Amino acid sequence: MTTAKISYDAVEVGTEVPMREFRVNRADLVRYAGASGDFNPIHWNEKFAKEVGLPDVIAHGAYTMAQAARVVTEWAGDPGALVEYGVRFTRPVVVPNDDKGAPIEIGAKVTAKLDDEARTVRLDITATSAGQKVLGRARAVVRLV
Repeated sequence: MTTAKISYDAVEVGTEVPMREFRVNRADLVRYAGASGDFNPIHWNEKFAKEVGLPDVIAHGAYTMAQAARVVTEWAGDPGALVEYGVRFTRPVVVPNDDKGAPIEIGAKVTAKLDDEARTVRLDITATSAGQKVLGRARAVVRLV
């Protein structure tokens, strides 16, 4: 069983995972589409995205979800420490066709120490873009050392 580098004993309810900002641009979306096999035109074709009622091209939901998991696993110090993970997609990350891309701000907070024997904690994750919440009910369970 793989465990994290952060000590369970050193973490309290309310411990915050520092907020991180990621920027996603159109080139990132093309790379992600190739890696995931998700070539839906809403992720790369501005005309199509607008025709179906979106404000512009949007990031893949799973891309945003992956960035949130990355924040948690980097904090824990071990990707194998992630025991459970789930989110709901609440709003899309709109990605403009410019050099700056779209910001995604992600942070988390320990909201429960679940099991002293298993040394697991629950984290509630916050993810926003352009001031809007993009992930809801974003939670992770992590096993700590």
